Amino acid sequence: MGYQGQRPVIPPQSHLDDRETLVSEHKHKGKTCRQSAAVFNVVNSIIGSGIIDFSLVLLIKGGALSGTDTYQSLVNKTFGFPGYLLLSVLQFLYPFIAMISYNIITGDTLSKVFQRIPGVDPENLLIGHHFIIVLSTVAFTLPLSLYRDIAKLGKISLISTVLTTLILGIVMARVVSLGPHIPKTEDAWTFAKPSAIQAVGVMSFAFICHHNCFLVYGSLEEPTVAKWSRIIHVSTLISVFISILFATCGYLTFTGYTQGDLFENYCRNDDLVTFGRFCYGVTVILTYPIECFVTREVIANVFFGGTLSSVFHIIITVVIITVATLVSLLIDCLGIVLELNGVLCAAPLIFIIPSACYLKLSEEPRTHSDKIMSCVMLPIGAVVMAVGFVMAVTNPQDCTHGQEMFYCFPDNFSLTNISISRFQLTTQLSILNISIFQ
Repeated sequence: MGYQGQRPVIPPQSHLDDRETLVSEHKHKGKTCRQSAAVFNVVNSIIGSGIIDFSLVLLIKGGALSGTDTYQSLVNKTFGFPGYLLLSVLQFLYPFIAMISYNIITGDTLSKVFQRIPGVDPENLLIGHHFIIVLSTVAFTLPLSLYRDIAKLGKISLISTVLTTLILGIVMARVVSLGPHIPKTEDAWTFAKPSAIQAVGVMSFAFICHHNCFLVYGSLEEPTVAKWSRIIHVSTLISVFISILFATCGYLTFTGYTQGDLFENYCRNDDLVTFGRFCYGVTVILTYPIECFVTREVIANVFFGGTLSSVFHIIITVVIITVATLVSLLIDCLGIVLELNGVLCAAPLIFIIPSACYLKLSEEPRTHSDKIMSCVMLPIGAVVMAVGFVMAVTNPQDCTHGQEMFYCFPDNFSLTNISISRFQLTTQLSILNISIFQ
């Protein structure tokens, strides 16, 4: 996406090679960033919200084939105004709901951090979930979201990526020190269950950065297919590695008790995890502005021709963030937010629309690898979207928002149905509470 009044339209091209530039080579002062900054912006988008995939390349190729430089204009050129409106709704809803989920995570995570400050009353409203959401919005996410140029977030995204690495180290350390003391669920190692489609929906939420693909691409100096491909490959490798480690370590530690927000699984008196929660909260706050950029871009393109005056830029940003904050204050459970956003918004943005656009625009033979992949991705997206929505509504994920998990209270464990002796459990949890968290 991008402000149409700030970047020239991509000239139509029928063949893509390493020398082709997909937007004008004219240097926009203050509007470009180096490849390294773009990598951090993409990684931050992927990790704050997941892993990149093949369809990102299709988007850029589709932009070249159609002579467009935004996701919206690509779909408009391919499927007309109805397609443009549908994409605009999806592109607005996905990052907007992501902003809501980031607020929930920030409130959950940082409230537990502040509760660990000596002398602070855990019931104090000033360290409560809702107050922290409002405070972080006013003090951090709103000011950062008021930037007009996404390239300026490159250094912020670098900080977010570094903090993510620290968090990963903490999660990896706890799988060794904490994992053996957490009882395993009976079906812990079952590879797939009927609710697997719901997991695909959550992964779709995590795997997407398509909604800000053109924003990051447009911030490059002399954007080309080769340069974009290098950025995508580096970003993908980093994100896949980090995401797999997070998922593996988290599940090995908690198995079937794993929550939508992994930090909800750890006990509050774990000081190392408290530091991790702080890093995580900061990371989410720094990721939030990228999503706000996209929601604002959609509104600018649909209602203002792609260009916002300084006054409207501020007004729209404030309105978007205010509404997202109010909604996040009313919702406690993160899991259902991720599932619905994944199946209703992320799945079509990842699987269906890029594939459909490329299939209609490309003149390559049907046996071409890109067309084959597109024909595979499109029906997969349709199945995930339909089945995932039904299962998310009929089989909602359990939520323990703001509650300590049972294994943090040895005296309460007898209320569970895990087949393990009380003596063995009490011994394990005593070790957990005395040895691990000190």
